[in-house]
Amino acid sequence: MDTYSNEFKPKSFWQRPEGVTGMIFLAGVILGGGFLILSNIQFLIGLVSNTLSLAVLLIALAAILYMVLDPKMRNLVWYAYKSVMRWVTGLFVQLDPIGILKSYLEDLKDNLRKMNKQISMLRGQMHKLQEIIFNNKKQIESNLQLASKAKASNKEAIMILKSRKAGRLRESNMRLEDLYKKMEVLYRVLTKMYENSQILSEDIKDQVEVKEQERKAIHASHSAMRSAMSIMSGDPDKRAMFDAAMEAIADDVANKVGEMERFMEMSASFMDSIDLQNGIFEEEGLKMLEKWEQESVSFILGEEKQTLLSKANDDADILDLDEPIKEPVREAGHKNQYDSFFE
Repeated sequence: MDTYSNEFKPKSFWQRPEGVTGMIFLAGVILGGGFLILSNIQFLIGLVSNTLSLAVLLIALAAILYMVLDPKMRNLVWYAYKSVMRWVTGLFVQLDPIGILKSYLEDLKDNLRKMNKQISMLRGQMHKLQEIIFNNKKQIESNLQLASKAKASNKEAIMILKSRKAGRLRESNMRLEDLYKKMEVLYRVLTKMYENSQILSEDIKDQVEVKEQERKAIHASHSAMRSAMSIMSGDPDKRAMFDAAMEAIADDVANKVGEMERFMEMSASFMDSIDLQNGIFEEEGLKMLEKWEQESVSFILGEEKQTLLSKANDDADILDLDEPIKEPVREAGHKNQYDSFFE
């Protein structure tokens, strides 16, 4: 369904919320330390001049150099720093990837309900537009027949009137048929997004149910002390690796939910600008849709995006508006799209 979710690239510490806290804290320490040194420069000079004080300062400096130069100690200090910053950030921001996924799952379910209604409304508008186009074609044919009879009867005024009316209706139909094509793009994309998002919802639900228990077990067996010891011995921190994979899933879901919401807003704006009764619509709505068509990446649709656009522009591929919206059924051998994040 999607090729983008398999590109698992864990975020660095500085790209995460706790990284922002870490940068602020580090900047505060540097600025605060600099201020203290400058404001107490005479006191420090006095310490250096005293042999005992100088020895203490040299020992402290040696300890700092040891932490900087020794890889194991440096990793341990870095781990402790990250842990503290994560704890502080967690007081204000939701950092638990399971909790974040549960929140996104609720948003996704709510969006699916809204999208279903939007698809039904769009289908209704498309049926009305088809009827208007069909009636216009009948009027065009009728006016052309009347113009032909008027010409045969030498009634030039009536002939011109009916011919012009047929011409105006033909121009109107050309605009309406172009509008229908754009609405068909919306319909095909919305229905495919709805289908893929339902599968996404099930995959997230499965991951939350399985990984929530697995995360508890990993955190219980890999305490902070054990993680620190693993880092000192050069082994990977399994708890951190698991959380990184879960955070990558949360980021991927965030991108997909965000795309889903943006497309729904765009399609709603486009549909609200359409006045079928008078056969008019705002150009801004069309520009928004055309911009989306030209964008290369779709997190939800993946490579299916171009296939959908091709179908919508293929006159031989007739869209059946009476076909019910597909309710995807996951096959027995279905592979959860997020399993690869833990491989």
